[in-house]
Amino acid sequence: MNFMKTLAVGAALTAGLALSSVSAAQAQERLTLKSAKSTSSYYVMMVQLAEMTREASDGQISPTVEESQGSVQNVKESFVRPGNFLFTTPPSLLAAARAGEAPFEGTTNDDARTLFVMPFVTIHFVVGADSGIDSVSDLAGKNFIAGGTGTFCQKRTSRILDLLGLSDDVNIVEVELSAAGDAMRDGKVDGFATCSAHPTPQLVELATTADVRVLSFSDEERQKILDLDPLSGPLTIAAGTYDGQDEPIQTVGVPVGAYGTVRMSDDVAYFVTKTFWEWKDTLAEENPWWNGVTRDMIVQLGAELHPGALRYYEEAGIDIPDAMK
Repeated sequence: MNFMKTLAVGAALTAGLALSSVSAAQAQERLTLKSAKSTSSYYVMMVQLAEMTREASDGQISPTVEESQGSVQNVKESFVRPGNFLFTTPPSLLAAARAGEAPFEGTTNDDARTLFVMPFVTIHFVVGADSGIDSVSDLAGKNFIAGGTGTFCQKRTSRILDLLGLSDDVNIVEVELSAAGDAMRDGKVDGFATCSAHPTPQLVELATTADVRVLSFSDEERQKILDLDPLSGPLTIAAGTYDGQDEPIQTVGVPVGAYGTVRMSDDVAYFVTKTFWEWKDTLAEENPWWNGVTRDMIVQLGAELHPGALRYYEEAGIDIPDAMK
């Protein structure tokens, strides 16, 4: 399934996936999936997971995909959402929520429960190919969208610029990430950051209509960024991933998990987790970003496992640290 077809299916899923049988509908469990904006790779992933769940459950679980501003919104909603709510976030935001730290000041919450591993966030710093910007340090004095107002990407991009001594030199423009491509084409900004598994649909589409460049971090820059978060790792975006990209891009990735809450039913958590791992190879045939996901990466996700998910991992013989049980 290509990006545009998947997004079209996502529009239908946003309205919910109903059963044709009234009697079956009465027995349905409802599941809400929330990740990111509809232009992101994580939204496409939610569409895939929704289709998977509907098919594997023979319609007994009715999934709905909701668009989101990103992980910060997802975590905040997880504090109050009832029932079977599945959301994505980097584990660092859940740690901040447990501690009541920014951007969750004034409250603490430990309701999130781990289900399974999602593909890493890939940090993209994108500029125009003819902008004269050849390195991250060349962003000094330029107008740059740091990942979308109030998002995890904005927070991480701002910290990266600070680490690299650029926070006072780069002119941060407050624009929604969905408008970044148009803003760059119109000359209002010189570039933007986007944080999504690669290839990200927004950039795939932009690269077909505009000449863009994704910047590589130097070895020294990348090590400083990795030191910021021990769970982060080096990532290489292979040459040819995006139109006009002739060289591999050296960047970093951030772990992401799929989580439920303490209010998700044990049976739904078990079914969704088990089905995901059984279907992962099939999902990867449509979108290769799933290939890098393995069961042993579950230890990176920090939050306690949902009892239903724990049941699956114990059945599968996966070693789970006591702190996550």
